[in-house]
Amino acid sequence: MRAVGLITEYNPFHNGHLHHLRESLSVTGAEVSVAIMSGHFLQRGEPALLDKWLRAQMALAAGVDVVIELPFPWACNSAPHFARGAVQALTALGGIDALCFGSEAGEIDPLRRCADLLATEGKTVAAETAALLRQGINYPAARARSVAGVDSAAAALLETPNNILGLEYLRALTGTDSPIVPFTIARTGAGYHDEEACGEIASATGIRRMLGEGRGVEPYLPPAVHEIFVGAMASGMSLDFDHLHRLLLGRILRGPEFLAGLYQIEDGLAERLFAAALESSSYDDLVDSIKSRHLTRTRIQRILAYALNETRRDEMDALLEAGPLYLHLLGSSEKGRAFLGSCRKTLTLPLVQNYSRIQPLLKRRYGVATPSLRLARQMLESELRATRVYTLLMKDFAAGNRNRDFFREIRIPFD
Repeated sequence: MRAVGLITEYNPFHNGHLHHLRESLSVTGAEVSVAIMSGHFLQRGEPALLDKWLRAQMALAAGVDVVIELPFPWACNSAPHFARGAVQALTALGGIDALCFGSEAGEIDPLRRCADLLATEGKTVAAETAALLRQGINYPAARARSVAGVDSAAAALLETPNNILGLEYLRALTGTDSPIVPFTIARTGAGYHDEEACGEIASATGIRRMLGEGRGVEPYLPPAVHEIFVGAMASGMSLDFDHLHRLLLGRILRGPEFLAGLYQIEDGLAERLFAAALESSSYDDLVDSIKSRHLTRTRIQRILAYALNETRRDEMDALLEAGPLYLHLLGSSEKGRAFLGSCRKTLTLPLVQNYSRIQPLLKRRYGVATPSLRLARQMLESELRATRVYTLLMKDFAAGNRNRDFFREIRIPFD
């Protein structure tokens, strides 16, 4: 079976995602779709609106065949790490012929040229970007301005979020020597950050905004997805930002010494976080009080996610260097299960349906008392911690079992 990979968050799955799925199958000639999907914490640092199993269930109901989790170290990180981890996971599965992503450019060749320029002029661009950062310009704008000095057309591609991610996917494919062939389709309807709908397509940001305002979102979700979504929201399985703020305060108020050892908390930031936590009245208030010329909102949200999950700097650096060490299957259709069966000979990482039997799998793959086994267990612990923390953030946290990673997997027909 020819298979296409999709790199996703589905927060939540909406009509724009359905368009992307269908077009990806069409332009690549694929019969099977495999989504690498962020778990409980997302690329912009926010916890997901719904847990990873509900989002996997919605994706399968809409026609995705396989959903595999992108682990926390890559899912909740900057675009280069996010892209690299997702590409490594798709490549490790084997049997994936193509990667198709949405972009504002809508054509692969301009993106390829820009990715090549970032590779060949990388040192010059990095040096100029660093100089602009010291002047207080944020990273996306600084990098675009640096590239503009070399190629103005390429710089224009760096002004929109889906192009930026697309460029990182191309760089990750090249940097990992992946055989997967990239394709792109034009993003249609509402843009990534747009808060208003365009016809029947609204961005995930817009949908979350509508929900916060008490507005209906049924026109913007596929019918099968909307049914699952409504049930989840009614049962208290969604995120509660009040819980998020209070749990964060519990972490941050442990003090600057605790914070200083966490990932991406640099000199002086631990004290700023502690001082802001003493005064903040909400999650947004906490983020706004930490923001500065050097720290974008997205980066602050990721730092708060690391604080919330107690993500140690040394642990994260080691995992990012190693890459994903196993694949966690969140759900599959009947066609998806047949595809996974055909991948057994090409699979280069253990594929785990749930964590109940993961320890023997890891020992067989990495040996006993090896550095690789230790790293794999650290990756597992980061996922278990993210699930347990996320469960405490739900509106009805009693409704979610904090050990769901050990027994949960979604299948079609749903069981």
